[in-house]
Amino acid sequence: MFRLEEHLGRLWDSARSIRLEIPMSVREMTEALLETIRENGLREGYIRLLVTRGVGNLGLNPEQCKRPSVIIIAASVTLYPEAMYQKGLTVVTCATRRTNPGALNPAVKSLNYLNNVMARIEANLAGADEALMLNDAGNVAECTADNVFIIKRGHIFTPPITAGALRGITRGIVFEIAAELGLKVVETDITRHDVFIADECFLTGTAAEIIPVIEVDGRRIGTGKPGPIGARMIARFRQLTRETGTPIYS
Repeated sequence: MFRLEEHLGRLWDSARSIRLEIPMSVREMTEALLETIRENGLREGYIRLLVTRGVGNLGLNPEQCKRPSVIIIAASVTLYPEAMYQKGLTVVTCATRRTNPGALNPAVKSLNYLNNVMARIEANLAGADEALMLNDAGNVAECTADNVFIIKRGHIFTPPITAGALRGITRGIVFEIAAELGLKVVETDITRHDVFIADECFLTGTAAEIIPVIEVDGRRIGTGKPGPIGARMIARFRQLTRETGTPIYS
């Protein structure tokens, strides 16, 4: 399992932030995840790990839920077909704004996805592969399921967490790969204009991994084809997923 420690660390941090007690230790959770994968016989796949408040009544008071529930879903998943990684995605800016961090901190990884779902509907209606979501200030926050990166003159930029972006695990790996390549990632506010004039653009996420963007709101990004820096990022990321992680069948 790739970057299991980081994913579990974010889960425990999120649970603590919303006062949700996980009824297992990290070691017990790790073994439960491994056993679920083994029982399903998966070699390639995706894990969706859920911790809920547990059984309770229909009210909103979490005190009515006496014991949290843990649900582990192991399945094969392909967010984008392989051809998209070669061709690149088309993206549109949606009218649905990203939830203000003051209302719901994006550092908390939760299933409160309605905001993202409504933006995804806009992308579907526009015939686009993804939707760019802005924050209340009109700056880029993230896409419906991915973090956003742009490249200009060899420099890599991405919105800060304070802009409303999830603290993505794959997002963090891009910082590591960039350092290996001698590149620096700058966290700064990004406007749609910055995206339009970028030399390259790519998105990151656990299921999406790293995938290039070649068009935003009808504007061609760079040459209109996936760029060289993004391609190096993808190649190195795939190498890491093949060669590192928590052993399952050993």
